[in-house]
Amino acid sequence: MYGVWEGLSQSIHACTLPRFKKTSGIMGAVRNKSAQSTAPLLTATPSRALVDQPIEIGIQHLPPDKPFTVRSRLHSEDGELWEAFSHYRSDQKGTVILSRDQSLGGSYSGLEPMGLFWSLQPVGVEGLRLRKKYVETPFTVEVSVLSDHVRSSDSPVGCHVGQGLEEGAVLAAVNVERWYMAPGVRRVEVREQGLVGTLFLPAGPGPFPAVLDMWGMGGGLSEYRAALLASHGFVTLALAYCGHEELPGPLHTVNVGEQYFETAMGQLDRHPQVCTGRVGVLGLCFGGYLALRIAMEMPNISPRCVVGISGPGGLGINMTRDQTNDFLKENQKLFRFDEQGNVIFRGITMPSNVPPNYKLKVESLRCPLQLIAAEDDQCCAAIECIDEIEERLGAVGKSGLLTRIQYPGAGHLIEPPYTPSVRVSLFHTYPKKLMALWGGELQPHSVAQEDAWNRTLGFLDHHLRTD
Repeated sequence: MYGVWEGLSQSIHACTLPRFKKTSGIMGAVRNKSAQSTAPLLTATPSRALVDQPIEIGIQHLPPDKPFTVRSRLHSEDGELWEAFSHYRSDQKGTVILSRDQSLGGSYSGLEPMGLFWSLQPVGVEGLRLRKKYVETPFTVEVSVLSDHVRSSDSPVGCHVGQGLEEGAVLAAVNVERWYMAPGVRRVEVREQGLVGTLFLPAGPGPFPAVLDMWGMGGGLSEYRAALLASHGFVTLALAYCGHEELPGPLHTVNVGEQYFETAMGQLDRHPQVCTGRVGVLGLCFGGYLALRIAMEMPNISPRCVVGISGPGGLGINMTRDQTNDFLKENQKLFRFDEQGNVIFRGITMPSNVPPNYKLKVESLRCPLQLIAAEDDQCCAAIECIDEIEERLGAVGKSGLLTRIQYPGAGHLIEPPYTPSVRVSLFHTYPKKLMALWGGELQPHSVAQEDAWNRTLGFLDHHLRTD
């Protein structure tokens, strides 16, 4: 339905230039026969697609049964280089197909057709997280094939890229565009009735179901997931609630109350391109907590369904007055640190550490709820929170409202599929630099992201489109 770019493949290949040698007599220059072989051909299909769409990568006309490295490179909007690489061996026909052939090492190993995308890592800079700022332009990923098995410049084969790949001879290359906005999706800034957000409208007149989309306590306004949801047919409002200069109060203050979310949901529900009464809520981390709170404790709001990702079931914070930094300072006794000094926040949200009066009124849940948790989440005790929520819903006969999903080996930041994941990134610089441990290993985290996204789209489709 959304293969809107017609799946055009793109390839770059160059015929080997003939070499000549001088001879005497009427023959003049004679072409070297060894130069008549064709250059390798690298294809990516489609070369322009949504970020959640798989790409088929293949290489032809290679020397048979030889080692090669396939590399991906991306520059973020801030200019940082992200890179991944993997080792393959051509077959007897001189081909490598990533959906057929096993990676022999590098940034990942095994059969991973999209490994060059989800295993991208920043080169030479710590603490980065790849997030799209300007959704009306794509990420451009350069995929290339190099001769031999090239290694990271100071790491053994099998390590994540972090120091850059040794330069080898590039045999062929192709650019792949990864979009969050499909053609026809419209982006509209929302600055009405005190709201700070961005509305994304799917192509066509509608009406469509709608989703309120919220991220975590890092604050600001992140649009890329909302743009992708609109590309799948949901009117989506990306909503800022803290850490944005156009919101009231100091920058690091959560200074909005229930009326703010009532206004946002009301605007969505009354929009002329939205099906009345078919509005859901999606949130990650503290945004997941807010999504649950909307469904359980805000009687003037009636979402049709809710999705919470890596979110707590309660926090020792009043969102209408406390500052994020003050909240963290007050709970430092619950911090843990790994050997590298990265902070582990999960103790703050452990149900046994949350006062009863701060826990959500789970028993008041009024709509279907999908909760997604990662078993290696080092930021939030999401598994323990879901355990408690499940138990409390069961005690009042509402267990049928809950869909529970959890993933081994995955970390806190479960994003749309094929998004590069980072185990550690910068959390804030004030009052001092703090690196957060999110958890998760690359391969199992990538599995979680792909499955969680597909199941979330299915959950929203079922509850927002059907009666």
